[in-house]
Amino acid sequence: MSTLIAAEGLGHGYHDEWLFKNLTLGINPGQRVALVGINGAGKSTLLKLLADRFSPLEGKIVKNKAVKIGFLDQEPSFPDGYSISDFIFSLENKQQQLIKEYEELIEDPNPDEKTLNRLYEELSEHNAWEYEHEIKTILSRMGINHLQQKISTLSGGQKKRLALAKLLIEDPEIYVLDEPTNHLDIDTIEWLEKLLTSGNKTILLVTHDRYFLDNVCNTIVELDRGKIYNYNGNYAFFLEKKSEREASDESTFQKNKNLLKKELEWMRRMPAARTVKSQSRVNAFYDLEDKTKQRSDNQKVTLNVKMSRQGNKILELNHIGQTFDDKKIINDFTYVFKRGDRIGLAGKNGTGKSTLLNIITGFLEPEKGNVDVGDTTVYGYYKQGGLAFNEKERVIDIVKSDAEYIKMADGQTISASALLTLFLFPPKKQHGMVEKLSGGEKKRLHLMKVLMQNPNFLILDEPTNDLDIDTLNVLEEFLENFPGVLILVSHDRYLLDKMSEQLFIMEGEGNVSIYNGNYSEYRISLDTPKENPSTKKTTFEETKTASPTKKLSFKEQKELDEIEEKVAEKENEIEELTKLLGMIEATDYLKIQETSAKIDLLNKELEVVMGRWVELSDKTN
Repeated sequence: MSTLIAAEGLGHGYHDEWLFKNLTLGINPGQRVALVGINGAGKSTLLKLLADRFSPLEGKIVKNKAVKIGFLDQEPSFPDGYSISDFIFSLENKQQQLIKEYEELIEDPNPDEKTLNRLYEELSEHNAWEYEHEIKTILSRMGINHLQQKISTLSGGQKKRLALAKLLIEDPEIYVLDEPTNHLDIDTIEWLEKLLTSGNKTILLVTHDRYFLDNVCNTIVELDRGKIYNYNGNYAFFLEKKSEREASDESTFQKNKNLLKKELEWMRRMPAARTVKSQSRVNAFYDLEDKTKQRSDNQKVTLNVKMSRQGNKILELNHIGQTFDDKKIINDFTYVFKRGDRIGLAGKNGTGKSTLLNIITGFLEPEKGNVDVGDTTVYGYYKQGGLAFNEKERVIDIVKSDAEYIKMADGQTISASALLTLFLFPPKKQHGMVEKLSGGEKKRLHLMKVLMQNPNFLILDEPTNDLDIDTLNVLEEFLENFPGVLILVSHDRYLLDKMSEQLFIMEGEGNVSIYNGNYSEYRISLDTPKENPSTKKTTFEETKTASPTKKLSFKEQKELDEIEEKVAEKENEIEELTKLLGMIEATDYLKIQETSAKIDLLNKELEVVMGRWVELSDKTN
C-alpha cells in the first residue's frame, strides 16, 4: 500500500523546549487516524507540520506533490474583506464559479430571467446540478445561509463551521482536522460522522469527542512524551492496549528504579579516579538515570475543591420570556431547581442555550418573568468562550489574583502554587507566561478558576472543547461525585449520557421542553413512532385482565401463558445489565460496549416475543 504522506525524523519545539524529536509516521490511503495525547504534547503542531503549514526544525515531510491536503485549523483565519461566497467558491473551479453565480442570483428577489436561463443551461452542460445540491447540503448543515455576508461579522463558532464547510466541499485526498466537532450541534456531528466514513477517505484528526473518535477512526496514534505509539483499531481497542503498555512500562520503571538505587550506591563507593574498565558502567548509570527521570508518574488532574453549603431554596425560574430581534428565544418557561439536579441543555445552534444560561446566572435580565435565587446559591460558570487572560501575565499571578490559599474538599487549605500542581501545572509553567500555554492548558486553567469559587451550582458550557481526554475522564469523575446542581451544555454525547438525568430541550421558536432521561434515551424516543390515542394498543397488563381467550387452540393458549414468564425474565435481565452499565468505569470502553450490545440484543428478543404476544392477543378479541 503506497503511503500518501510520511514524517521522517521529525522534530519541533517552542521557547527552547522540544515537543518531540525523531518522530516517524506514515498515513496510507483509507486510514482514518486519530492523534491523541495530553494537552501540550504537540498534537496541533504535528497536524500543522503534516499539513505543510510550516517547516519542522528537524526531519522532513514526504508526500506526492499531486496529493491535495485539506487542513482545518483549531482557530481558522480568513482573507480580509472576504464574503462567505468569496471564500467558499474557488476561482479555479468552473463548476463552483457557476454555482456561486447561480446562488447569488437566486438570493436576489428579482433575478434577471435571461441570466437565470443561461445559468440553468451552463450548469446542465457542466453536470453541476448534483454538485450544487451537495454544496447546498453542506452549507445548510453548517448553518451557512447568506452567502453575501462578510466573514468579519461572523462569530468564532460560525467561522470554524465555515472553514469546515469549505474543506468538505473541496473533498481533498487527505483530511487533516483539528477538533472538527467544536461548535457543532449533535445532529450535525452525527451527519459529519456518516460523511467522513463514506467512501474511502483518508483522515488525520485530533478530537476529544469519544463517540466521534470511536465511530470514525480505525487507527489511533498516541503522542506521549515526545514518542509515537501506533494502535490499529478504534478507541476502545486503543484503551485496552494502552493499559497493557502502561503496565509493562510500570514494571520496567520499577526494575530500573531498583537498579538505579544499587548503581547509585556503587557510584558513591567508587574512588574519584575511576578506571577505564569502570567507565562503561558509569555511562550506563547516567543512561539509566535519564530514562528514570523521563518517565511520567502518571499524574492526573485532581478536582476536589470544597463546595459551598446549599440551602433549601436554590433557584426558581418563573414564566421566563425572551426575544431578540422579534425572534422568540424562550417562551413562558418555568422550573424550580432541586438539590442534586443534573440537567443537560440540548438543542441546535442558535436556539437559545447561552441565553438561558445568562438569564439563570443573572448576566441577562429576562424581558418577562423573574429569576428567584436562593441566598446560599454560589454559581460556578464555565463559559464556552473561555476567559480573556492577559497573555503577558504569569500563570501563578492569575490564580493568586483570586486567592493565595484555597480550601479543599477534605478541609485542608493549600497554596495557589500547590493547587496549580494538582491541575498539572508544574513550577516551570506556573512561573511562565500565559502565552506559552496550549489552547487546552488555557481551558484547564479556566476550569480551575471556576472551581476555586467553591460553587454549589455548576454550569459547564461546552467544557470538552480543547481539553484532552485524560482531563475529561477526571472531570467526569469529579462531576459524578459533585453533590450540587449541575447544568451541562455539550456536544459530547458520551458526557451528556453519563452526567445528565434530565434534559432541557431548546426546540426553537421559544419552546423549552423537559425530558426525564439522558441524551441517548431522548434520541431513541424521537425515533420511536408516537401512537395516536384513538389507535393505542392494549398494554400487556391490560390484556392479562381482559376477558378469557375464545379463539386460541390449546397449543396457542399454552404459548400465550408462557410468554408472561419470558417477558419477565428478559425485563429482569435488561434491568440488571442497565444497573451494571451505570457502575462500569468511564474508561472501560470495551466493557461498556459489551454490556450495551447485550442490552440491545435482549431488547430485540423482547420485541420479537411481544410481537407474538400481540398476534395471539388479537385472536382473543
